[in-house]
Amino acid sequence: MTQAEYHFTNNQLADIFDNIGSLLEIKGEVIYKILAYRKAAESLRTFGREAQDVWREGKLMGIPGVGKAIAEKIDELFTTGKLEFYEKLVHEVPIGLLELLQVSDLGPKKAALFWNQLGITNLVELEQAANAKKLQSLPGMGEKSEAKIIAGIQAIHRRSGRIPLGKAWLFYNELAKILGNVPGVVRLEPAGSLRRMRSTVGDLDILAAVSDSEAIMEEFIHHPQVIRVIGQGQTKSSVEFDNGVRAQLWAHPPERFGTALQYATGSKDHNVRLRELALKHGLSLSEHALARTDGSEILCKTEEEVYTALGIPWIPPELREDRGEVQAALSSSLPTFVKLDDICMELHCHSTWSDGRLTIYEMAEAAIKRGLKILAITDHSGGLGVAGGLKIDDLQAQRTEIDNVQAQLGSRLKLLQGSEVEILADGSLDFPDEVLQKLDIVIASLHSSLRQPREKVTQRLVNAIQNPHVDIIGHPTGRILPDREGADLDMDAVFQAAANNSVSLEINANPARLDLDDVYARRAAEMQIPICINTDAHSESDLDLLHFGVSTARRGWLTPDMVMNAWAGERFSNWLNRKGIIE
Repeated sequence: MTQAEYHFTNNQLADIFDNIGSLLEIKGEVIYKILAYRKAAESLRTFGREAQDVWREGKLMGIPGVGKAIAEKIDELFTTGKLEFYEKLVHEVPIGLLELLQVSDLGPKKAALFWNQLGITNLVELEQAANAKKLQSLPGMGEKSEAKIIAGIQAIHRRSGRIPLGKAWLFYNELAKILGNVPGVVRLEPAGSLRRMRSTVGDLDILAAVSDSEAIMEEFIHHPQVIRVIGQGQTKSSVEFDNGVRAQLWAHPPERFGTALQYATGSKDHNVRLRELALKHGLSLSEHALARTDGSEILCKTEEEVYTALGIPWIPPELREDRGEVQAALSSSLPTFVKLDDICMELHCHSTWSDGRLTIYEMAEAAIKRGLKILAITDHSGGLGVAGGLKIDDLQAQRTEIDNVQAQLGSRLKLLQGSEVEILADGSLDFPDEVLQKLDIVIASLHSSLRQPREKVTQRLVNAIQNPHVDIIGHPTGRILPDREGADLDMDAVFQAAANNSVSLEINANPARLDLDDVYARRAAEMQIPICINTDAHSESDLDLLHFGVSTARRGWLTPDMVMNAWAGERFSNWLNRKGIIE
């Protein structure tokens, strides 16, 4: 390195540009500048490589949404550790005003009004002013507007940010049991980021096909957990629940349900692409219908009809993020993506030998019920004390039990003895090589010391990958959604090591992890690194989390050929035998 270099992750860069966009909007800057920063932020968050590595190659403008001006600002951050434009902007517009934008229905213009008229610069000051009834006398305000702001601030206090996918999924299904049974409801579907299976969800979007919406809207707003009705209408109602979740229910006639579902699913950028495509066909696309230039409509009951009318095949919801899916559909090059039925083995689960709830036999029977053909028992090694991991002397006794259970199971299921081995803070593994080589399969994972400097924590993972007995890296970044960020890893270094050593990277299907995420999974698969989708099951019900991992893989454009536990038995055995481990 010939000059000073400062480290920023893609998410850190995106946060800076998001903040700049919002502060410029509060300041009243022209909209095209604001949108440029927000587009750059979104591109950085979904870019499969670290921008810092691209910067070193001199190719920043190859990142979608990064033009000359943005590239110069990224360069300034990497070379000086700060951004003069941002610092001047924060001096002009208090950064605490960004907190105000979290309040429902409070936009940049209102934030600017409160700042200019009352000197409010953060959420605490806004709450104090609202409780003192100082807002209602301002232009465009009143008692009702002030009460809405107070309610919005209270909602923020109840919420902890975006909802983990697993929580949102469960809550939607609880609501669906009630709303789906309302008379007249033909179909009920999740929409928005939940249907796209993002790792976290903002508000819940629910879509109903129903000719008369009155009954379902009444059922929705009078749900016993609703504490606030934000809005109510025939087509859309919005509420807040006592758990802090906000939800919108959209109701459309069955004959218009296809366009409505497509619109409500999003993403915004995907929908823009489809509207552009519609225009090329002489049509305009809305949530209600496809309209011809003469005003006549094409009604679509299903999404498939929408996409067919636009001349492309139906695109799975998980892909709709404007990452090339429309272009691939236009060129008939959308691959066949992995699906739940493709997964025939679970390679990461725990039994009562460590912190699992079931015996090996019970876990095996649970796997058989779900149609699995291979199950790896990978209890923790002793280094993870909180999990009650195995000592070296325990492994032979566990092997004896596995052999006994295998005899009972016969050919119904193949059992493997493995271990989830702790990658210790000094970069070594918890079991020595002479122990690891006797196991059928070895997963190495980070659970502790995740806040080590980037170079050190990356080297820990690379050391594990380079160990000749390691087969899989479990939940590579170690993140826990929504509160614990993963380790600050140099993912390019991790991917290169995995590719060089034929080591698989895991998509952990537990919705509290979903690690690798979709962006990194796509990048890894492009480098021909085998991916495995595991539930990390500690109980029978955990095996049913598999669909979350499969959805993450689909978001990463993974095909069955890229997913190791979708391989036929012989191919998988050959992969394990690359080190001569099992027959």
